Formats: sequence, structure tokens, C-alpha cells
Amino acid sequence: MAVDDNFRQGRRRTLTLIGRVVTRHPWLVIGGWVVATVAIIAVAPGLSSVTNTDQASFLPHSAESVRALAVADRAFPRAGGSSAVAVVSRTDSGPLGPADVTRVEKVAAAVNQARIGHLRLVRFDPTVDPTELSTNRRIALIRLSFDGTAQQQGVKDAVGRARAVIAGQLRGGDLRAGLTGEAALQVDNDSAFGRAERITAAVTVVLIVVLLLVIFRSPVAALLPILSVGLVFGLASSIIAMVAAGVGFQVGQELSALLTVVLFGIGTDYILFLLFRYRERLRAGDDPTAAMVAAVERVGQAIASAAFAVIAAFAALTLATLGFYRTLGPGLAIAVAVMLLAALTLVPAIVTLLGTRVFWPSRSWRRRPERTWFARLGAGVARRPAAVVGGAVVVLVGLAAGVLGFHPDFDQISQLPAGTESAQAYDTLQRGFSLGALSPTEIYLTGDRALTEPDLSRFASRLREVPGVASVGLAQPGAGHSAVIPVLLTDSPYSNAALDAVAGPLRDAAHRAAPAGARALVGGQTSALADVRQATNRDLSVIFPVAGLLFLLILAGLLRAVVAPLYLVPAVVLGFVATLGASVLVFQVGLGHAGLAFSIPIIMYLFVTAIGTDYNILMTARLREEAAEGNDPRRSVALAVEHAGPSVAAAAVILSGTFGSLLISGVSFFYEIGFAVTLGILLVAFVVSLLLVPAMTALVGPAAWWPGHGDRAAERVWPPEEERELAAAVGE
Repeated sequence: MAVDDNFRQGRRRTLTLIGRVVTRHPWLVIGGWVVATVAIIAVAPGLSSVTNTDQASFLPHSAESVRALAVADRAFPRAGGSSAVAVVSRTDSGPLGPADVTRVEKVAAAVNQARIGHLRLVRFDPTVDPTELSTNRRIALIRLSFDGTAQQQGVKDAVGRARAVIAGQLRGGDLRAGLTGEAALQVDNDSAFGRAERITAAVTVVLIVVLLLVIFRSPVAALLPILSVGLVFGLASSIIAMVAAGVGFQVGQELSALLTVVLFGIGTDYILFLLFRYRERLRAGDDPTAAMVAAVERVGQAIASAAFAVIAAFAALTLATLGFYRTLGPGLAIAVAVMLLAALTLVPAIVTLLGTRVFWPSRSWRRRPERTWFARLGAGVARRPAAVVGGAVVVLVGLAAGVLGFHPDFDQISQLPAGTESAQAYDTLQRGFSLGALSPTEIYLTGDRALTEPDLSRFASRLREVPGVASVGLAQPGAGHSAVIPVLLTDSPYSNAALDAVAGPLRDAAHRAAPAGARALVGGQTSALADVRQATNRDLSVIFPVAGLLFLLILAGLLRAVVAPLYLVPAVVLGFVATLGASVLVFQVGLGHAGLAFSIPIIMYLFVTAIGTDYNILMTARLREEAAEGNDPRRSVALAVEHAGPSVAAAAVILSGTFGSLLISGVSFFYEIGFAVTLGILLVAFVVSLLLVPAMTALVGPAAWWPGHGDRAAERVWPPEEERELAAAVGE
């Protein structure tokens, strides 16, 4: 007990010291933040300079697709780089006549003659490669090869110029064309994601301002998160870029968009927690400075613990084998750490200068509201905790049942807006070719002897027998004792069916059928995505248990208790599973999607499980605080829901609103994230934090705080009218 009390007192003294220093020197604190931000932004590289949009580039070196790429670079040096394909058809969708084929040849020649930088080869000659003209003669393919990766700006510029040349050549005629394939998909993907980020940022700002205006009826309070979090966003982005450049790693393209919603989401949460407690202390009679010191001391513990829980969750991603997850975690963890520091120093300093003017022109901060909705909710939960637990569990388990039908989706094309050139050209291609024609799978043979024609013929014949293979092309010799054989799959190269075919029967057959003294490696985009899927499944099986253990330890440290974390963490996990199940029901069952974006579970883990834990921590900290004041369990529940409920609800509405903005992004990937995370946050906040956790705490009673004894403080003396009101509320 002495250790527990000493620990809590030490933690409280530290936060009190921070609060006093900040409130005594607010201008110095604000000035320090501004100077540091300007200086770091001035010297740091841009975040885009360390961003990589190629998911496959984050694979471990042991992955088969990565080893195949190494063979390609060594044995086929001119085969490296990226590719695209121009899909040409008649405007009336009829077959291509001899004049049309001649016209396509002239278009290919014109692109070659344009001498576009980074465009290495433009090929269309059906007499040499019959696969460039469909058997029904409705589609012709002009194949383009670039001497750089699809992520390089020079290649992106080359795609734009090639599109312009092709469009100019066909303008006014009977033919039409669209550029798709790896390099073109990258350009359209970047455009869609960039537009989505701008929309998300704008809508997030508007939502935060409007919702805070509704909550506090003050433009000052509404603008506070925009200004403070905006400064933190600029600083955190620069620090992440500096760390990435210094350590030598790259981050995925999703980080920028996720950074916006993470910082504005949790930043607004932390500011709300402070403002609600600040207003509560003002209503209790504290002067503004004392009220802010008390707010930092009390709610600062919950904010710090919540931030550490989120940082721990993000840090667990470093255990992943997939580099995308490994680099996403540290980037977001850095951002949360900067936001925590700002919440305990910068925001209190700004509010100290503003004083009660932070709520201007509203005067509602002066009076304590009578019998609010949250007071009635708290009384209801305290009165019938068993019924509340039963109802919440039924809802969550019912939604969680949908998770049994979850299918991860790796299709890059389905995630693009339907109007993009890449998506439209891909639809056109399907009229004449197998879906796999967009991105052939390449099988590389290397050995310690020369590969003979019979060797290659027998190997190709075995590949033709593999289920899911549409056709096998001619073997092309490479440097040394090597060869590459292109394979077209029957399914879309990004579909789960194609990934299953490559990861299973195709790889097995290629390995077994390799000529004596040679080995086979399956490469190409489909093979890379199959490896991404395998790495993701492995990573999730490691990250989730580790994160759960970290949550347990952090909650135990905050509460100095063992029992409460044992039902708090499962409650959040149940909210996560319910959210994933509901998303499956909506998108796969209701809207007919083939699956959910494969990264949905990890994104939900980051925001529903990690950030949603903020609300549980705030509620549980208040439950413990009320118990420490000498209240019995049910009265503690009633008071905790009444006082912590408004900040939890407001924070959840704002955070879910920021993610809800993704629903108008125009990108399928963001649609799914927007819906899943919005629903998840609302479930965790309103069902888990406001209902399930307080009700469970009421049922468990004082044992929830075992082995600590902070709940056994001296009895609190209540004003007679408040004593009667609370007794009536909980049915005593």
C-alpha cells in the first residue's frame, strides 16, 4: 500500500510541477514551441522524400518474389524497371481491321519517336508477339517499358507524356486507348490518394471547428485544436522525415493521410479532456490558473497513460516482417509523443493566457448543469449493471459474428475511383484477354549448366497444366545459365484467386519441374502480393498478442491494479472484432465487395484498439478517482459517467467525424477505412467505455482495484442536497 501511494503521489507531483511551470511561464513555453518548430521544419527534408508507394518493396529479402527480382536484375538487366500497357479498341467496340492495326503500329512508332525520358521501349508487332492482338481482334496492346521504378518521378512524368502522345495520335479517329499497368496505376493511385488527403484534411478541419462550436459555443475553443495541432503536425512530420532520412528507411504513402487524422483526432481528444476538466474546476470555484494546474495534474495522468498505450501499440509494429508496418509504427509513435508533449505544455500555456476567454462568448462555464443526460445515463448504469453488461455483450458479439466471413483484398484496381484511366483501360482489356494479361507472372530459371530447348519445353508444358494458368509464353534466355518464362493467369493478377494460384500450385509446380541442376523462382506483381499476404498474416499473429500484453501492463501501471485490466483489454478486443465483423457485413455481404482491403485489420488495430483505449483509460481513471474519494462502487460509476462521459462522447464524435471524412475521399480503400474506424470508435466509446466498462466495474466492486487500496480513502463528505440526489439516482 505504501508503494502504491508513493508511486501515485510521485506521479501527481510531477504533473503538478509541469502544470505550475507552464502556467507561470506561458509565453516562454509558447515561444519555445514556435522557435523549435520553425527551426526543425527549415532543416528537415519533406515527408514525401522518404515515402515509398510500392508495397512489395517493403518485403523481407527472404521472400520468393524478392529473390526472383534479384535474379531478374542480375540476368536480365534490361528487364528491370516498370511497365505499362496501352489498351487500344474501336470506339464502336467492333473488331480491329487491317487499317486499325496499321494505325496502332503508327501510334506505337509516334510514342517511340517522341523520345520521352525514362521510356525505354515501346512495342507493338503482332507478327512477332501474337499476344499483343486478342484472338477476337477487339483489343490491341502497346507494351511500354520504363528504365525506373513506378515510384520514381521521372517515370510518372513519362507516363503522363506517353498518355498525351497516344491521345493526340488517336484524336478524331475511330480508335481509343487508355494506359494501365504498373506505372500507370501508380500515377492514378498517387492522384487519387493526393486528392483524398486534401479532402480529408479540409473536412477534418471543418468538422472539428463545427463540433467544438456546438460543444463549447465558443469560436476560441473551436480554433484552439486547429492552431495547436496544426503546429504539432508540421513539427511531427518534419521529425519523422529527419528520423527516416537519418536511419535510412522509407514510409508508406498511407502515413501522410493517417498522420492527419491521428494527430487531429487524438490531439483534439487530449485538448477536450483538458478543457472539460478545466471547466469543471472553474465551476468548483478555482481561479483560472489553479484550475489549469489541477487539470494537468488530474487528467494529465489519463492523457499520458493513453498516449503511452497508443505509442506502445504503434511500437509493436516494429516486430513486423513487412517493412510497411515496421516503418508506419515508429512514424505514428513519434507523432503521438510530440502531441503528448504539446498536450501537457503548449495547450495549457495557451489556455493560461486566454483564461476564461477560451469559452468566449459563452457563459455556460460558470454554472453546473442540472441532471444532464450523462448524469441520468450514469445513474442507469449504476442501478442495473448486470443488464447493461448483458445488452452490450449481445450487441458486440452479434456484430462480431460477421468476422467469420472476412476476406482480405489486394486488388489495387478495385481501390481506384471508377473514372480513372487505369481502371477504365483494365475494363476494356477484359473484352479480349485473360485478366492476367495486365501483369504477367514471370518464372526465372537459373542453374549451373546451360538450359537446353527440351529442358525449357518440358518445364513450360508442366506449367500449362497448373490450375489458374491461362497461357505460357516463350522462354527468353538471359545472362549466364538462366531463362525467364512469362505466364498469364486466368484471374486478375491482384485477386485472391490469382494469389492463391501463385502461392500454391504454380510455385509448387515450378519448383518440382525445374530441370536438373536448376532452380525456379516465381516473380512478378502477383507473386509479390502473395508474399505481402503471407507476411501480413504472420505479422498480425505476432503484433496483436504483444499489443494486448502491453495494454495490460500500461493499464496496470496507471491503475496500480491487476483485476481491472483483465476485463478492460478484452472489452476493447471485443469492440475491435465487432467492428471488423460489421464491416464485413456491410461491404462483403451488403455491397458485394470481394473482400476488405488487406490492411483494414491493422488500421483498425491502430485506431480502434489503440486510440479507442484512450476512452477506456479516461473512464477508468475517473472511476478509480471517485473510488479513492470514498464512494462505493455504484456511486463511483454514476459520478464517473456523469463527469467523464461528456468528454469521452465529444472526443469520440470528433474523432469518428475525422475518419468519417474519408467516406467522401473517392478512394475505395479510404471508404472502407472511414466506415470501419468511424463505427469502431463509436462502439468503443459509447458501448464499451460508457456502458460496458463502468457496468463491469460496478459488478466487480472494490476488487477491481486489487492489490491497490486507493479506493479505500476516507469517506468523502457530501453536501446534503448532492447526497440525496446521488442516493436517489442509484436507487438507494
